[in-house]
Amino acid sequence: MKRIMLAATCLAAVTAAPPLRAEDFTTFRVMAPSLALDMAQAALTACRDRGFQVAVAVVDRFGVTQVVLRDTLAGAHTPDTALGKARAAVSFRTPTEELSNITQAGQANSAIRHIPGYIFLGGGVPVESAGSVVGGIGISGAPGGPEDDVCARAGIAAVEDRLLM
Repeated sequence: MKRIMLAATCLAAVTAAPPLRAEDFTTFRVMAPSLALDMAQAALTACRDRGFQVAVAVVDRFGVTQVVLRDTLAGAHTPDTALGKARAAVSFRTPTEELSNITQAGQANSAIRHIPGYIFLGGGVPVESAGSVVGGIGISGAPGGPEDDVCARAGIAAVEDRLLM
């Protein structure tokens, strides 16, 4: 009798649940760790070739760390700074070189500079695949944001064919 009651209760629970609707869910792409690592290594090499010792961080579409690389002589602050730039780029879906300009003191968006864990200096770039942001890359350690930005974009360019898939 207990089994029959339990079965009836389970059946009632299943049939009482609202139906699943496709519009209640979303599908998205996420970079595999191998792609993130290859991108980071390419960016590190691009900076090395330019004579810069840097740190590189790659985050997924949600700003969660996938890869952090620090070159031998890069400063102790560079991994955290690179990560903050990558997070800012992916969260705001805008390169941090641009965010740096529009968040200066006196600008309408200056308050976002105070969000903990986000860095609004050049060197963070969103990573796109098939029209969607799938992650972000950040560089720290080159002599200025524009140089960091060049290295970040070189990392993306090195895996561009894989991002197009």
